[in-house]
Amino acid sequence: MLYESWHSGQKKEFLFNGRRTVIVEPETPLPGKPWLWRMEFFGAFPSVDIALLKAGYYVVYHSVSNRYGDPWSVGELNKFQDWVEAEYGLAKKPALYGMSRGGLYAVNYALAYPERTGLLYLDAPVLDIRSWPGRYEPSAREWKECLECYGLTEETVKDFRGTPLDRAEEVAGLNIPLIAVVGDVDRVVPVTENIDPFMARYKAAGGKMALIRKPHCDHHPHSLEDPTPIVEFIRRELEKRI
Repeated sequence: MLYESWHSGQKKEFLFNGRRTVIVEPETPLPGKPWLWRMEFFGAFPSVDIALLKAGYYVVYHSVSNRYGDPWSVGELNKFQDWVEAEYGLAKKPALYGMSRGGLYAVNYALAYPERTGLLYLDAPVLDIRSWPGRYEPSAREWKECLECYGLTEETVKDFRGTPLDRAEEVAGLNIPLIAVVGDVDRVVPVTENIDPFMARYKAAGGKMALIRKPHCDHHPHSLEDPTPIVEFIRRELEKRI
């Protein structure tokens, strides 16, 4: 196990069930031990992580990379949640942070385990595998890998209705607080193929979500230079659910 400081917290990095796991403990945890659960890309564009850590949140990551939010990965994440909550006494409903392809994991996990999900924070999220990696030309390897994970082919994926976009109405029915941050000229995960149609269906089903659009912003950089609006939303909505 590797111990080192990470911003204002103490980071532990180790293998759980053979997969990379990171737990950053805040200097002074908040009552109830709320936590931010990174679904992918620990340490990338970490302004929200750093701010919440300083406020007393745990920051947690368990890698199920290259599975694209498929049922196997969701099941493995659930096993990890069992363990980390028992081992560290963390809150029963974390904030799920779905950055880019992490959006697949976050939304699919919330759909499978709504009672174990406190909030969704989606950042330039992939919400339809047919958009990314499907229609993003540089991602041919990822597309082949993704189809294999879901047991699909180029033909059967056309009728597949198991993506977060396909299930937007179900997500709305969960009544889980949701905030999304997107760049409006994202060329990797286009908003017209992901957050926009998702939001239209989600709102039509009665769901409410906070959306922050970044003008003239591509897929990178993620988050916000000043993460205050995101952090305030997470703290306001999550801490009353602990």
